[in-house]
Amino acid sequence: MKTRKLGNSGLEVSAIGLGCMGMSYAYGQAPDKKEMIALIHSAVERGVTLFDTAEMYGPYTNEELLGEALALYRDKVVIATKFGIKMQDGKQVQDSRPEQIRKSIEGSLKRLNTEYIDLYYQHRVDTTIPIEDVAGTIKDLIQEGKIKHWGLSEAGVKTIRRAHAVHPLAAIESEYSLWWRRPEEELLPTLEELGIGFVPFSPLGKGFLSGSFNKDSKFDSSDFRSIVPRFTSEALEANQVLVDLLKKVAEQKNATPAQISLTWLLAQKPWIVPIPGTTKLNRLEENIGAASITLTSEELRNIDSALEQIKVVGDRYPEELEKRTGQ
Repeated sequence: MKTRKLGNSGLEVSAIGLGCMGMSYAYGQAPDKKEMIALIHSAVERGVTLFDTAEMYGPYTNEELLGEALALYRDKVVIATKFGIKMQDGKQVQDSRPEQIRKSIEGSLKRLNTEYIDLYYQHRVDTTIPIEDVAGTIKDLIQEGKIKHWGLSEAGVKTIRRAHAVHPLAAIESEYSLWWRRPEEELLPTLEELGIGFVPFSPLGKGFLSGSFNKDSKFDSSDFRSIVPRFTSEALEANQVLVDLLKKVAEQKNATPAQISLTWLLAQKPWIVPIPGTTKLNRLEENIGAASITLTSEELRNIDSALEQIKVVGDRYPEELEKRTGQ
């Protein structure tokens, strides 16, 4: 597995990481814990070093899963987790008060069975707390040895600049893929200027870009996609043209649509590290395989030209969740 550095932070990780949320949460009934531990071990054995979780995944059970699975490999892996969202009266509430951050880090350290977090993200920007206060608290935790690096998730560029001025950010985690390219407008140029790495989540469009779904696909109420506008029957049918494009390119490269999607992301910048999630070994191997595929400049231009003719249908989030991003 090739490695990449996240901006100027010096944090080096596998070119493709593993998003672990779906192993406990969000996509229907959680899979068997022993099977997920075995899958995480398989990822480590295949060279994956970046594992992404959050205290809210479960809540809490995903961190516990990683803590158990990675105990034997702790010095060989980079664990990324997140703070800033808590459960209150059965609902997710944003809370990045300094005292809450300290409470969160202690809980995460315990669940992850570790003395430090490699990469600690603010899960969503809390507009009620100045980002300088958040960054100052993180700076203290870094000096205390509880965190090595920090980042923001789905933050706007103004917030990123203010946070980075207090203590340098190692990475920004946000959605980015062939069917969500908004980061190219402001985010990527800002990260390049500041020397901050980028970790795209949902690099396969929540599974859509792998070619797994069509207009007849149904999603259980426990599956997050059941409330996502892009996963209505009409949107799935309209957006199939994007999968058709990927299939065409994949055929020429003896690859899969998912691999082309990930290879395209890797080709955008050398400091981009996608974190596709999966609960299946064959998908893990398929995703990892993308790191050894190369798209030529001409092939990338052809993909971009074809994408310009495609209008993606449907929002990526319900309106209420979109309001929490880009702050």
